[in-house]
This record gives sequence, structure tokens and C-alpha cells, in this order.
Amino acid sequence: MVHGFRNLVLNKLGLLAAGLVLLASAHAAESVPPAAGTQKVTVIRYLSNAGSINASEIAAAKGWLQADGVVLESKGFSQGGPESLFAIASGSVDVAGAATAAVLNAISNGNDIIAVKPGGGLSKTVKSNFYVLSKSPITKPADLIGKTIAVNTLGAHLDYTVREYLRIHNIPQNAVRLIVVPGPQLEQTLRSGQVDVAAVGAWQAVFAGKLEADGGVRVLFDDYQVLGDITLGYDVMRKTFLEAHPAAARAFVTDSARAADWAAEHPDDARKLIAQLLAKRGENPALAGYWPGFGLRQHALFTDHDAQFWLDVFEREGKLRKGQLPVNAVQTNRFNSYASQ
Repeated sequence: MVHGFRNLVLNKLGLLAAGLVLLASAHAAESVPPAAGTQKVTVIRYLSNAGSINASEIAAAKGWLQADGVVLESKGFSQGGPESLFAIASGSVDVAGAATAAVLNAISNGNDIIAVKPGGGLSKTVKSNFYVLSKSPITKPADLIGKTIAVNTLGAHLDYTVREYLRIHNIPQNAVRLIVVPGPQLEQTLRSGQVDVAAVGAWQAVFAGKLEADGGVRVLFDDYQVLGDITLGYDVMRKTFLEAHPAAARAFVTDSARAADWAAEHPDDARKLIAQLLAKRGENPALAGYWPGFGLRQHALFTDHDAQFWLDVFEREGKLRKGQLPVNAVQTNRFNSYASQ
């Protein structure tokens, strides 16, 4: 029943997004006329994520984007990838961050978007954890049958990680119940017994750090165990935007990759900067101390596996025909200047 409801929700999301995409071409990024003797400035609109600072925000804070004629403009906060995809389909933003599975749903439903850079990646130290209370009787996969798992949104990374985990262990997908809980409320929801498992995404690592620091929990499994070395979600842009603003797109992608490399090489300095950025927008700067990194490969480049793994999953589930979507229809390194080095 839950599986059927989830598919119904995803189908409705896809149909709505496909309709909204017709409006997207009418909403290009704002281009600010330059002052005399200065370069043209392109504003790139996006949605922030509570408790999380992405690589492009670091690139902006370092002044690299501005130097290349790009200004980031946050249009508020997103609860998850599907909401961000709605925003880009309607033309409210110019770049949207979403899980690979959610992006595949959007593209297969007619959205003319493509991933231009990874939002993050999985590694042994950067991963999404599925927590239970220390006293929980859940110790093995079969114990999940009949239990409730909190995820940040349906139809995205954590949802599909659960599906893949259940498939690997021969457990029906409808054997568990998924409910949506925002990141800041995950700890309270788990400790109060409202859910049996709290899934904390790698992009929500600051909440995972606090959860573990407060004690009384353990990790049942993580997505690195399930998926291995793979990109954790995409930052996507409309193809019409890329055609209209290729230089701005290249600056956005390349400077974000530069910021991810800088953060990997200077993690302590990165945490200090993240704390400042969180404080600036009214969030708890202490959360930055739990930030583990972006988990990205050097220069934030894609490999074919990032898309192909999920394309195989969708084909296996019957959501895509064999070969319906090639990798290059899903993601591209074309706007990452490091790709040609």
C-alpha cells in the first residue's frame, strides 16, 4: 500500500514537473547590466538547504564566482530534491540540487534539464547513516519488516537507498513504511519513538554529528555499504539556461569544483567558513564542527557509474526501457574546465 502510494506521488510529481517545464524557457537568469568598464554579471538563483552549505556557496564566499561575473541569489530553503526540481521547472531558480533518482524521474517525464556538477559524493567518511536507538531490537535487515523509517523526502536518494537495501536482502519494498521528516526534527522524532529508524543524509551530516554526540544511538547501515563510491545527487540546470549563459554556467561549475577541492585540502578552514555562513543566515554555527566534507572526487568530476548505476535500477524496476536514457543525457562534464586538463 505504501509502495503504491509512493508511486502515485512520484507519478504526480513527474506529470506536474513536465507541465511546468514548458514555463521554464520564459524565466532565464537575470543578467545585470554592467557598469562602465566592468563585465556583465549573471545572477544564478538557487534554494538553500537547512544546516548545509554547498560548494557553490563556498565559491561565492571566497569571491571566486563574483570575480567571474556570477552572483548567487538564494530564494529561500528547500526541504528536498523534488521541491528544488519543481522550482527549476517553474523557472523560480536556475540551478537545483536533487538526488540522482529524483533527477532521472524528472528527465524521463520530459524536463529538459541536465546535471552539470555533483552535489556531493559518498565515501568511507562521507555517507548517509540509518540510525536506530541503542536499545532498539532492530539488529538485522529482516527486523525492518513492519517498521517506520524517516527520510527527508520521498522519491529521492534516501528513499531509493532503502529500496536497494531491501532488494539486496530479499525484503519486499512495501514491508517498511517511509515518512517524511525534516532534518532538524530527525533526532527528536527518533528519540521520542515516533519512528524506528532515522535516515540522515550525507548532506545533513551536521545533524548526524549532533545525534551521535548526544549518544544513545547506533548505525544500522549506511548508503556507502549499499551504493559504494558514487556521486551523491546532482546540481542540474535547464538546457535553455546553458545555451543562454554558457560562460556563467562554466564559472559556476568550475569555481564550485575549485571550492570542493579547497575544502578537501583545508577542512579546518572550511569548517570555520561554513560556521560563519550558517551564522549569517541565522543557523547554529556549532553544527559546522560536525561537517565531514563533500565526499567528492578531485575536481568534482562525473564518472559514467554515477548515472549508470541508477539507470540500471530504473530499468530493473521497469521505470525506464533498456537504453532509454544514455548517461550523456543525464550528466555532463562539459562545463567543468578541469575536465579538459
